[in-house]
Amino acid sequence: MNKNKFYITTPIYYPSDKLHIGNTYTTVVSDAIARYKRMRGFDVMFLTGTDEHGEKLQQIAEKKGLKPIEYIDGIVASIKDLWSLMNISYDRFIRTTDDYHIESVQKIFKQLYDQGDIYLGSYEGLYCTPCEAFWTETQAVGGKCPDCGREVHPAKEEAYFFKMSKYADQLLKYIEEHPDFIEPESRRNEMVNNFLKPGLQDLCISRTSFDWGIPVPINEKHVIYVWIDALSNYITALGYQNGKYNDFDDFWPADVHVIGKDILRFHTIYWPIMLMALGLPLPKKVYGHGWLLIDGGKMSKSKGNVVDPAILSKYFGVDAIRYYLLSEISMGQDGNYTNELFINRINSDLANDLGNLLSRTTSMIIKYFGGAVPAPEGKTDFDGILEQFALDTVKKVEKEMDSYYVSNAVSTMMSLVSRANKYIDETAPWVLAKDEAKKGELASVMYHLYECLRFAAIMLKPIMPESSSKMALQLGISEAELSWDNLCFTDKYVGTAVTKGEALFPRIDAEKTIAEITAEAQAKLAPARKPLVHKEQVTIDAFEKLEIRAVKVLECEPVPKSDKLLKFIVDDGEGRRQIVSGIAKYYKPEELIGKTLAAIVNLMPVKLRGVESCGMLLSAESGDTVKVIMLDDSVEAGGEIR
Repeated sequence: MNKNKFYITTPIYYPSDKLHIGNTYTTVVSDAIARYKRMRGFDVMFLTGTDEHGEKLQQIAEKKGLKPIEYIDGIVASIKDLWSLMNISYDRFIRTTDDYHIESVQKIFKQLYDQGDIYLGSYEGLYCTPCEAFWTETQAVGGKCPDCGREVHPAKEEAYFFKMSKYADQLLKYIEEHPDFIEPESRRNEMVNNFLKPGLQDLCISRTSFDWGIPVPINEKHVIYVWIDALSNYITALGYQNGKYNDFDDFWPADVHVIGKDILRFHTIYWPIMLMALGLPLPKKVYGHGWLLIDGGKMSKSKGNVVDPAILSKYFGVDAIRYYLLSEISMGQDGNYTNELFINRINSDLANDLGNLLSRTTSMIIKYFGGAVPAPEGKTDFDGILEQFALDTVKKVEKEMDSYYVSNAVSTMMSLVSRANKYIDETAPWVLAKDEAKKGELASVMYHLYECLRFAAIMLKPIMPESSSKMALQLGISEAELSWDNLCFTDKYVGTAVTKGEALFPRIDAEKTIAEITAEAQAKLAPARKPLVHKEQVTIDAFEKLEIRAVKVLECEPVPKSDKLLKFIVDDGEGRRQIVSGIAKYYKPEELIGKTLAAIVNLMPVKLRGVESCGMLLSAESGDTVKVIMLDDSVEAGGEIR
C-alpha cells in the first residue's frame, strides 16, 4: 500500500427492509473517518456494499413469488437511498452478485482446494436459517440459536470444509505480536480466550440444500457458503483475481475494517485465516464498535422499537442524526437512544452552543464593524489563552481521529465552541463597544471569535458536512477554504464580509416534536390496510353445514408441474385424507409436516392439476403473503372447530 492511500470498509449489508438509525452507525462513522482522511490529503477508498446470497433470501423471494435477484434489487436500491440520505461518501459499492466478485470467489475457492486447505465431508448439527449458521447441541441454548435466539432445526448434508484449525496457532501468534490488530482490547481478549485458545473447528463453506449462491467451481451441486463469499469482498472489490479493478496493490492491506461487535468473530478469526491461507497480508486493524441501544436492547423491527432515520431527518436534518450517532457511541462501547436524549443533545450542543455562537458572532460583527471581519488591532488578556486552546484542540482532534476515537474527537471539537462562548463572557464585547478607547480590543474579540468559528467549521466538516457548508456561507468563505491546512490563525480573512443567516440549529420543542415523530413512526410501521370485501350474510344454519376439523399433516410434497400447489396427506381423526392447497409459494413442504391445521372436510372432491383434493385448508391473507391457520399441537386430529 502506498503511504498516501487509505482503505476503510464497512461490512457488506444483508439486504433487508429493517435498516434503522442503529445499524446506520457503522457506515456513518466510517464516512466521518473517510472524509477526515481526504481532508488530510489521503487518497481514500471507502467500500461498502451488500451480501446477497443465502437460503434465507431465496426463501423470502419465493414466498413473494419473485426470483431472488428481483427481490434483492429493490432492497439494494433502498439501501443506496438511505446512504444518500445520510450523506455517505462511499467510493465503491460491491454486490456479491456482481460478476467480477463471483469470478474472484470461485478462483479463491479453487486455490484453497488445490493447496489442500479445503476438503469434502459432511455436516450434521442444528441449523439456524436466519443466521445461516450450524450449531452443536451444546452450543444451542435451549434448542435455539445462541446468536439470534430463534429456533434451530436438525440438518445434515454433504459439505466442503476449510481447514481453519491448521492456521489457529499462526493467527494467535499474530494477534499476540500485533496487539492493535483487534480493538478495543476487550474484544481482542474475547476472541482470544473464548475462541482461539479453546481450539478452532474446521469451517463449513458449502451447501447443497439450496442453490442461491456462487457455484463451487469443482462441484456445482454445491454453492459456496456465506463466509468465503461475503468476507472476500474486501479484496475482490479492489480487483483481486478479477479484471474489473486494479487497485489491490495500491490499497491492500486495508487500514481498518469498521464492524459491529456481533460479527467480530468472522472478521478477526475466519477472515484473517483465509488471508493467511491465500498468502496475503492481514488488514491493519479490525475495530468492533458497540450498538445504539433503545430500552436497554438492540433496535429490532420485530420488537417494534426501531427509529427511522428518514423520519428523524425530516424533523431535525441529517447532520443532527450524524452528530448524535458520532458523539453518543464511544468506539467499543454501546450508546443509548431515546427521543428525549436526542433532542436534548441537539438543543444543548448544536442550538445553544454552536448555533448561538455563530449567530452572536455574525450579529456583533455586523453591528460593530459593518459586517466585515476586523483586524485585531488591540488585545485582551484572554486572546492568547483562546488561541492556544484552539491550536491544542486541532492536535487533539487529529490524534483522536487518527486513532478512530470519533466520539472523543467530536467532544474535543465542541470544547472549542464552549471555550469560545466562555471567551465572550470573559471579554464582554457589549461593554467594550461602549468605550471608543476599547475599539481595538473589541476588534480583537471579533477577530478571535470569527477564527474559532472558522476552525470549528473545518473540523466539523467530516461530522456534519452540510452544516459546515452553511457555516462557511455565513462566514463568507468558500467550500474549498474548509481545508485542514487552514487550521491556523491568519489575517487572510480580515475584511471578509459575514452574513447572518437562518439559525443553524433552531431550538426544538421536545414534547410537541416527540408526539409528532412518534405518530408518524407508528403510522409508517403499521401495515397498509386494504378495504375488506364482504360477502353476503348467511344464517347460522348455513354455517353449520360446513364441517371444520383439526387435521395432522403426515406428508406434504409439491404437485408435479405446478409452482403453486402442495399435496397433503393428513390424519383427519378417522384415517388418511388427501388435500391439495395453493400455498407452495409461501411454505416449503418440510415446514408443515407434523403441524396441526384447520380444514373443511365435507367439501365435494375436486381435481387440481389432475390430483384429487378432498377438503380445503383454512388460511388467512396477510399483506403479500398467505398464512395457514395453525392449531395448538395438543388438539387431536378430528377435533371439530366451531
